[in-house]
This record gives sequence, C-alpha cells and structure tokens, in this order.
Amino acid sequence: MGVSLDKEPQHDSPVSTHEDGIGKDTRTVAGLTLVSRVLGLARDLVTVRVFGDTAIGSAFAAAFAIPNMFRRLFGEGALSAAFLPEYTRMADDDPGKADAFASLTIGLLALVTGIITIVIELGLLAAVMYSSDDPDRAYSLKLVMVMLPFMPVVCVAAILGGMLQSHGRFGPWAAAPILLNLCIIAAALPYFFIEGADAGLWAYVIGIAAVVSAVLQVVWSIWCLRGRVKWTTGVSQARVEAKAMLWRMVPVMIGLGTLQLNAFADTVIAMYPNWIGPTIFGYDYPLDESSNAVLFYAQRLYQFPLGVFGIAVATAAFPALSRVAGNQERFAEMLRRGVRLSLFIGLPASVGLMVVGGDLIRVMYSGFGDGFSEEGIVRASAVLMGYAIAVWAYSLNQLFTRAFYASGDTKTPMTIALVMVGFNVLLNVVLIWWLKEAGLAWSTAICAVGQTIVLVIAARRKLGLGLFTGESQAFGLILAGSAVMTGALLGVSRIDPSGISWGGELVRVLVLTSVGVVVYGVWSILMKMDELGWLLSRSTSVQDSE
Repeated sequence: MGVSLDKEPQHDSPVSTHEDGIGKDTRTVAGLTLVSRVLGLARDLVTVRVFGDTAIGSAFAAAFAIPNMFRRLFGEGALSAAFLPEYTRMADDDPGKADAFASLTIGLLALVTGIITIVIELGLLAAVMYSSDDPDRAYSLKLVMVMLPFMPVVCVAAILGGMLQSHGRFGPWAAAPILLNLCIIAAALPYFFIEGADAGLWAYVIGIAAVVSAVLQVVWSIWCLRGRVKWTTGVSQARVEAKAMLWRMVPVMIGLGTLQLNAFADTVIAMYPNWIGPTIFGYDYPLDESSNAVLFYAQRLYQFPLGVFGIAVATAAFPALSRVAGNQERFAEMLRRGVRLSLFIGLPASVGLMVVGGDLIRVMYSGFGDGFSEEGIVRASAVLMGYAIAVWAYSLNQLFTRAFYASGDTKTPMTIALVMVGFNVLLNVVLIWWLKEAGLAWSTAICAVGQTIVLVIAARRKLGLGLFTGESQAFGLILAGSAVMTGALLGVSRIDPSGISWGGELVRVLVLTSVGVVVYGVWSILMKMDELGWLLSRSTSVQDSE
C-alpha cells in the first residue's frame, strides 16, 4: 500500500479534491471518535459509580487531568502542530528526509518528556513527604505520581498518530483512544464484584490501567505505520528542520493549548480545598472537596461533541491546509469550508447540550447504586450549561489556530492565547464567589467566544482572507436550523420528568437526542445545505493505492 496525492487542480475548478477530502476525513475521524467517545461515556458511567462526587473523585479527576494536559500540549497540541506541516511536506518531496525527521522528533520527545516526568515525580515525592499530616493531600499527590507516566508514553503515541494522518490514515489514530477506555473499564468493573472494595485503592488500579493503555497505543500506531516509515538513527540530515520545529513549538504550545491551559487552571482552582484547605485569606473558600469531581464529569459531556466533531474538522483540515498554504485562494476556500463544517456541527451541539444537559447528567451520573448525590447533579448541570454555550467556539478556535500554523504564523495565535488565558484566570477567581464551580465553566466559555472573535479578525488582517465572502446565506441556514431544532427540543422537554425512573430518564434523553438529530437533519436536507453533502461525500484527498 502506498500514498498517492491528488494532482494540483485546474484553475477553473474552484473546489479541489483536498477540499472535498476535509468532509470525508472529518467523517472518518468523527465516526471512530464517536465509538471512542461512547466508550468514554461508558467509562465515566462506571468510574463515577466508583468515586461519586467525593474527595476521592476529585483526586482521581486531578490525577487524570495533569498528564492529559501535557499530552494535549506536547503530543496532540504543540509538537504535533509544529511537526505535522513540515513532515507532510517532507513526506511528499523527500521521504528519506521525512523518516530522519520523524525518528529524531520521536527520540527528542521521549527524552524531554521522560526528563520532565522524572523531575515532576521527584517534586511530588517531596510534597507527599511534606504532607504526612494531611492524608487527603498526600493521597491526591500519590495518585498523580501513579498516573504521570501516562504523559511521556501517550505523547509519543500522539506524534505517531500525526504521522498516520499525514499519510492519509486518519482512522487508526482516531481509534487509539478506544484502548484507553477499554483498559479503564476493564480495571474498574471488578470493583463492583468485590465485597468491601475500597474506592481509594481502586483509583490506583484504574490509574495503572491508563498507563498500560498508553503503551498499547504506541504499539498500535507503530504497527499501523509499517511500510510507510523507515525508522533510522541517521538523523543528521533533519537537524536543521528539527531545530526550527522546536523554536516554533513554544508559541504553538501556548496558542493551541488555550483550552487545555484554561481547563488546567480550572482544576487547580477547584482542587484548592483538597490541596491547601477550606479557607483563603481568612474567608471560607467558595468551593469544596467534591468540586473538582463535579467539574471533571461535567466537562466530559461537553467534550463529547467537541471531540467527535469539532476537533475532527480541525484534524482533517490541518494536513490539507498545510499542503495548499502557498495558494491563498485555495487556502481561504478550504478554511471557509472548515468554518462552515464547524458551525454546522458545533452550533446545534451547543444548543442541544443546553437543553438536554440536565437530563443527561442525571442519567449518566446517578442511579444503579452509587454515583452523584442530588446536590452533585444540580451542581454538575449548572457547570455543563456554562460549558455548553460555547462548543461552537471551541471548535472554531481549534480550526483557526491550525490555519495560522499551516501558514507558518505561530506568534499571532500565541499572543491571543496568552491574553485569553490571563483573562480566564481573572474571571475564574471572580465568578466562583457567585456561581461556584459553574463560574469556572462560564469563564472558559466567555474567553472561548472572545478568542474566536479575535482570531477571525486576525485571520482577515494577517492572512488576507475574505472568510465570509458570500457565506451569509450558509451561516443563516445553520443559525435558523439550530433555532428550529431548539424549538422542537423545548417542546418535547416540557414533558414533566418528575417521578420518572432511571430507565424513563434514559428514554427521555434518547428521545430528545433523536428529535434534535432528526429535526436538524431534515432541515439540512430540505434546505439543501452543502455541509451535509460534504460530510457524506466519499471523495478523498489522500488515497491508498495497491
């Protein structure tokens, strides 16, 4: 099997096969990510019944979030965004040099993240010894120590996944997180069959399973790259490019990692009662020891549509944008398609979660024994409402940031991201006094919308792109379709849910979800919306050949 790229289209063909391929590749990534995310929901359904909205749940959420932040910043974020455009061009023009570049990058990544892991582990060990008089804090830090090795291994896996995408194989890496979910579910299930099982101890078992899953993802990715990459120790020919990539990496890490940095800031603020204490400057802290568990599990639900669809569009568009970065007309046309696809999926996802979110929280995180308390359900529903309002903005930010990187501009999104991270932290520490955990979610959403606006303005000025020329009708149809769907959902949701069993609540959620999908789908068909056709198109920009 080899990789064959489409030839440059004739100038009289405004829509290239690369552009058509965004829809096809988005469908591939989204389909497999959907399977992974469904398993992720199953994973959450299981683990929330182990931990609940407790201090143990908050500790596990923090331990899981910290290595994942590094994974998203280094593996799937900064290094991948700095690495992929250069590797894609090399793979097209000089495969031997691309192999050297990939081998050097993987080696450096393993070395650097390994050193970072060792340093952090030593720091955590010292903190654990210092916390001998605070068992809860010591437990939380030890759980972080168990799960931290997940970071360097999965970072390597993420770069291998970027290489697969460059070779037109979007499916294998989109399927890799399935291994994580299966490992965690397999580790968690025995808890329910062992009488007197300790949730605190079981958190360590689940953490170890997550680390094992990262190793499996590396093995899976290397196996899928066979025949496409020749690993080598002769990397001298790629040193110049590797050095340039590392210089680009820092601004890319900040620019693309805004959502992750904001989420990490949320985790630190939510974990203050667990790590520091219940008061701050003599005042009662507005959050408690269960706040991070409430925040974590609510985040998981808004990340479902974002991961399945929003990031899928940006993932599929990035290699294609990198290939046509020198052709402003095609670059702008491809980016416009990405924007329309992001809004086509992200806007109805936002309004749908806002309407269905409370019911979804109740179904996912209560019933069948342990889980969230009634208070926890109310708190998590408020958090999800805050995050849900900006799903479309999170999606667009991923797309626009990658568009800047594909064009070689890493400083603009970095500058914007730094301002937004600072603004988010400021809003966090203000809003939690009024809205508690929900204040963290609303702060993230407000900053995401602001970042979208600034990125659009910057793209028009710095990239010279007329992004919305002739697109008003398309955007109007997306907005109108979302409004029609919202009206239908609000009508169905008027059915009084009080007194309904857990099974009845599940049916209610399934009915609401189905109504939303059907109404929006029918609207798209009746209005002959191009976005639906792009997603269903079988054309591809990168094809396998025998």
